[in-house]
Amino acid sequence: MGPGGPESEETGMPYPSELKYTAEHEWIKVEGDTGTVGITSYAAEELGDIVFVDLPDAGRVVKKGDTFGTIESVKTVADLYVPVSGEITVVNEALKDAPEIVNEDPYGAGWIVKIKLSDPSEVEGLLSGEAYEATL
Repeated sequence: MGPGGPESEETGMPYPSELKYTAEHEWIKVEGDTGTVGITSYAAEELGDIVFVDLPDAGRVVKKGDTFGTIESVKTVADLYVPVSGEITVVNEALKDAPEIVNEDPYGAGWIVKIKLSDPSEVEGLLSGEAYEATL
């Protein structure tokens, strides 16, 4: 960020500590047996203006590391990978009409899917915000 940008992006921790991360730039927030999944602010910034999110169908069973869709920007198309195994229970339908929400609020309204975890212990193998930042 240039002058006047949020200080946390420069010096602090731009990756929320309550989330877990993958080296492929996804995040997951686990609540009970459900995880909300999205892409990191770093990924959203690298992609540039997001113009389309190819969402999977709810009910799809996925294994950790599977691709579950793609995200398309003015620059490129990138695969989306699930950080944990389980069943996709909800997809963020708002992204169909407004994919730019991912750029605007990657950790909030820009979430992509919710997954019912089949093996919650997989979360322990994911990166902390600090460890994720170190991979960049």
